[in-house]
Amino acid sequence: MKNISPENFLAKHPFKLDDYPTLIDIKMSDEKKKKMLNKYREELSKHQDTQYAQGKYGVLVCLQGMDTAGKDSLIREVFQEFNPRGVVVHSFKTPTPLELKHDYLWRHYNALPERGKYSVFNRTHYENVLVTRVHPEYILNENIPGINQMEDITEEFWQKRFEQIRNFESHVAANGTVIFKFFLHLSKEEQRKRLLRRLENEKHNWKFSPGDLKERSLWEKYQECYQEAIAETSAPHAPWYVIPADDKDTARVIVAKIIHDKMTSMKDIEVPTLEPDILAKLDYYKKMLTKEHE
Repeated sequence: MKNISPENFLAKHPFKLDDYPTLIDIKMSDEKKKKMLNKYREELSKHQDTQYAQGKYGVLVCLQGMDTAGKDSLIREVFQEFNPRGVVVHSFKTPTPLELKHDYLWRHYNALPERGKYSVFNRTHYENVLVTRVHPEYILNENIPGINQMEDITEEFWQKRFEQIRNFESHVAANGTVIFKFFLHLSKEEQRKRLLRRLENEKHNWKFSPGDLKERSLWEKYQECYQEAIAETSAPHAPWYVIPADDKDTARVIVAKIIHDKMTSMKDIEVPTLEPDILAKLDYYKKMLTKEHE
């Protein structure tokens, strides 16, 4: 693949996860990938400064993927040139007691980006139709009216959740949030290698948990849930992109380019102009400041 086109990674209807590769050759050396990534992140950083000054759009970047898919390192590499004020990363863990006092989307609403800024969700509101679908017993912790036992968690329940998520994204998109959703598509074999590296490299041992192997044993169930979640919720205002993640450098370049191409194509993001009465007095203000130094 000589040219990286966002269209090649867009989740299309009818969606089948097996139709998307976990590894592709973008015909670049490792050095070329690094140079291209640096180009995109520098241009995105400058563009975000303009976006911040204008204060019209926020950007929500959602990252999902199996354990070891490379979410953390992708965030570090793609957004490292941003002004720290311009990007906030949220990593959603098991809901806290406070969060369980609210509906499941509450904590995600609270983490949405301000106008002018980026929010990156490292694991996202989709955990509520992924982890909880693989482990439906977790739903009982939410204390939802009418859901008193496992038998109450029906297919209709999940379809309702998909509808709620679609409505959530439609609402925030209509109010100025640009949404990107990336599934880092990792092969089971590559995950095995990465988990082994965590065990073999002492300084990375802390990343390993025996629970990783338990979740790995449920690989096929997770793939089924990802396929349905993506199929049910990819929309023009909130598209899913399936990113081949077996090579981390390639995945980072693709994600950076997709965000770059979309944001720089938005012609209504521009540096705001001063009010006419202020513009008319710029020379006067300069003289005032210059006079202070005399």
